[in-house]
Amino acid sequence: MAGELTTNNKKMTAGRLKSRPQFLAVRQGEKRKGGFFLLEVLDRKEPETEARVGFTVTKKHGNAVERNRMRRRLKEAVRLHAGFAMQPGHDYVVVARRDVLQAPFKELAAELKARVETKPKHKRSGDGRPRNV
Repeated sequence: MAGELTTNNKKMTAGRLKSRPQFLAVRQGEKRKGGFFLLEVLDRKEPETEARVGFTVTKKHGNAVERNRMRRRLKEAVRLHAGFAMQPGHDYVVVARRDVLQAPFKELAAELKARVETKPKHKRSGDGRPRNV
């Protein structure tokens, strides 16, 4: 199963986002901020397809060794703890922050799981009125 992350004991997998257009499409979705990373979520409106996940670490967060270590830690956290919570038909992009390197793994995995399970917040009505009127 190359290129897939195991999500639970039943060997359900989360697919991988691999191409730039896939990553850019997810940027239009919901953003869930956290202390260690930013999680971007896009509902593809295809509930019968598997969830897909991608990982991003920018160059401002260190050299290649450090960036790869951040990416590996996040992949393992998804594989062990958060993959089962990902909803089918959704794409997830995890954008790492520098704190991923020093964070205890249990804390990192718990925050990732919490961000994946967070439900979208209700949006304000778009009637154009200012909030203080």
